[in-house]
Amino acid sequence: MILLAACCLAAPALWAQNSYVHEKSDGYQWPDDPLVLEKLAQWQDLKFGVLMHWGLYSVPGIVESWNLCNEDWIVRPEGSTYEGYKKWYWGFAETFNPVDFNPAQWADVFADAGMKYMIFTTKHHDGFCMFDTEYTDFSIAKAGPFASDPRKDIARHVFDAFRAKDFMIGAYFSKPDWHCPWFWNPYYATPNRHINYKVNMHPDWWEKYVTFTKNQLGELTGGRYGQLDILWLDGGWIRGDQVGLDEVLVEARKVSPGLISVDRTIQGPNENYQTPEQSVPNRQIDHPWESCVTLGTDWGWTPRARYKSARRVIGILAEITAKGGCLVLGVGPTPEGIIEEKAAVILREIGGWLRRCGEAIYATRITERYQDGNIWFTASKDGATRYAVYALPDGETLPETLTWTGNLPAGKVIVLNTGKKVKAQVSSDGVVTIRLPKGLADEPVALKFASR
Repeated sequence: MILLAACCLAAPALWAQNSYVHEKSDGYQWPDDPLVLEKLAQWQDLKFGVLMHWGLYSVPGIVESWNLCNEDWIVRPEGSTYEGYKKWYWGFAETFNPVDFNPAQWADVFADAGMKYMIFTTKHHDGFCMFDTEYTDFSIAKAGPFASDPRKDIARHVFDAFRAKDFMIGAYFSKPDWHCPWFWNPYYATPNRHINYKVNMHPDWWEKYVTFTKNQLGELTGGRYGQLDILWLDGGWIRGDQVGLDEVLVEARKVSPGLISVDRTIQGPNENYQTPEQSVPNRQIDHPWESCVTLGTDWGWTPRARYKSARRVIGILAEITAKGGCLVLGVGPTPEGIIEEKAAVILREIGGWLRRCGEAIYATRITERYQDGNIWFTASKDGATRYAVYALPDGETLPETLTWTGNLPAGKVIVLNTGKKVKAQVSSDGVVTIRLPKGLADEPVALKFASR
């Protein structure tokens, strides 16, 4: 996961535009496992989740992993050398010590935000593991001061804390591992994100990497971390079937029946839902999908982050829901191990709105006419009820009236924000006008009405 990020060795922030963002794959193949289909339907009802990036990159508060990659769009601090930067970055394994690690606080914050599912980064492209793996010492459970902490198996504690709040549980895992010598072998230079050797020249190296990756995926999905709902695989320049995903899923679904596999951007049977990154599709999509969008500008925590407003996130959520998708919002814990208050304030505001207006979002279905300007429409599962969400733009106040065409109300309209009823005026040419009650807060407005 990548975007604009602060890159700093010490004091001033250096900003670099990351030019590689995953789009969704070109096609979709419905799974044939009825339990996966059932799990997907449950997931689609949840609508709103959180994706947590947390790792070595969180210590200095920089973009995750990508500055290790020697490609022409990468910007590292002036005067640094490539090998020196890698040594500096990977050196945080010896100092990463999240003494305030509190996954229960994370779960409280995200539950209060109205989120219903979670995805936690167990390993990013840099190879540093946030779980207690047997197959490398490059793990928070084995390297550095936190290895002596009884909470060192980070992923276990995170998953347990969110299960206690009834979240659907997802594990993010990077198929590429730039720290592993069987992916980036030290015999060669590392010119880009791919393996740095030819497989036909070193088939034994690649076979060792496949075995290593399958073993780590087996650790995560084999029961040690309880039942999982989603296995979210990043790094689309490596296909899951290249590293044994098919075999992993057979065993994983014995432990976690219906496990959703997200081999993102790899169209086929193991990409059970699509994942456009930092974007929303320009139309409705009739198969499972999720926009992954950051609350700030980065996936992990960065100092002085520029966060989206609550009304902006609600507007994005309304648009995605009207188009048939889910929103997973990227929020990174601090290096100490908590969700910072600046983010929590925004998330609480989102949650407050969802407690009053979430009926227009959760477990809804798409409508044929799903947009009119800043108004997004959804429907109840039985189609008898329509919802209209006015996404109030930043810097604007609520208008006195809302108007749209289509989705004609039958009878009174309920303003979910307050529970008040208002009258809908419908012109002969099908234009609906709603005069909003006085005294509404300047926030997105959700309306509920019977459909004609």
